[in-house]
Amino acid sequence: QVQLVESGGGLVQAGGSLRLSCAASGRTSSRYAMGWFRQAPGKEREFVAAIFWSGGSTNYADSVKGRFTISRDMAKNTVYLQMNSLKPEDTAVYSCAARYAYYSTSDSDYNYWGQGTQVTVSS
Repeated sequence: QVQLVESGGGLVQAGGSLRLSCAASGRTSSRYAMGWFRQAPGKEREFVAAIFWSGGSTNYADSVKGRFTISRDMAKNTVYLQMNSLKPEDTAVYSCAARYAYYSTSDSDYNYWGQGTQVTVSS
């Protein structure tokens, strides 16, 4: 079992930045992946970014490439999502997720989820 706790959401003006954190505890492993997903009101949950714990390879949705950066701190078992140049369309509940395999862009492939954190970007 893996427990995930997100933090760092909030309200920011367009063009601003936020950094989300997701702390993992429990049965973590070097061969697991963590991803960030988001869900805006009335929309389906969508992939944002993911990282494979061993080696640190990453993947991003086209909508956030060049603006968001996912990274990990192996000593703290924490993954971060640095979000820059935020836009109103980035407003959503952001959730981190984990799976014992290489990363995936499909939310149904992830077994463990955090509670989510609200990000609101005002215009």
